Amino acid sequence: MGAIGIDWQVLLAQLINFGILFGLLFFLLYKPMRRTFDERSNRIKESMEQAEQIKEQMAKTEEQVKEQLGAARRDGQDILAQAAQMGERLKEEARGEARQEAEVIVARARTEIERERDEAIDEVKRQFVDLAITAAEKVVNETLDRKKHRRLIEEVLEQAPGGKG
Repeated sequence: MGAIGIDWQVLLAQLINFGILFGLLFFLLYKPMRRTFDERSNRIKESMEQAEQIKEQMAKTEEQVKEQLGAARRDGQDILAQAAQMGERLKEEARGEARQEAEVIVARARTEIERERDEAIDEVKRQFVDLAITAAEKVVNETLDRKKHRRLIEEVLEQAPGGKG
């Protein structure tokens, strides 16, 4: 190789120097850089996995929130329906109570009317008895015992159709 101008000793020394330099660079630069790149790659991979987990968790949470909103909406509608039913029931109860009160008032009024009618009939009968006694006294032209006369007329009135008996 001497013909091409290559010295074996220099070439060997350069190869040894290159090997030493390569070994030093490999152990001092390449391995730490490779370790740093691997660590960074792992951190990126972990971050991506965490991001994916967070994304999945957000999707689950969003679905749960939608379900809760739907349930709350249904509950609200149920509450409104119950309130409407309760309002109708209360309205019907109020109507029923008003109807019962009206029936009680009408029954009282009927009782009062019957009582007043009976009193009026009794008063008319008393006046009729007094008139009959007065008329009988004038017809007979003598004064009869008022109690006896009243008793006789009341007996006649009781025996008459539409009388008390």
